[in-house]
Amino acid sequence: MDAFDPIAPDWTQSATHAHEFHCPQCHAPSLEAQQVWLNRRSPVYTENHRRKWQEFYQCQCGYAWWAWSSDRPPSKFGDRELPQEDLPGFW
Repeated sequence: MDAFDPIAPDWTQSATHAHEFHCPQCHAPSLEAQQVWLNRRSPVYTENHRRKWQEFYQCQCGYAWWAWSSDRPPSKFGDRELPQEDLPGFW
């Protein structure tokens, strides 16, 4: 199963919209999903002209859910500072 496959897998048909970014049934995070599919063929444009996609997850408990890519919580790696020795030009 390829998360970027253009054709939706069958399990996405029963998915429900999760209003928080975890499984609505067992509250497992998206990282624990058994399968993932991104609906990249139908982006939605927000009022500030940014794109968002539906991200579908089949949870380990068997429940299928989806959420908007824009609802994803920030990555713990997104705002981290690089150690001094990893900065460009450091000798």
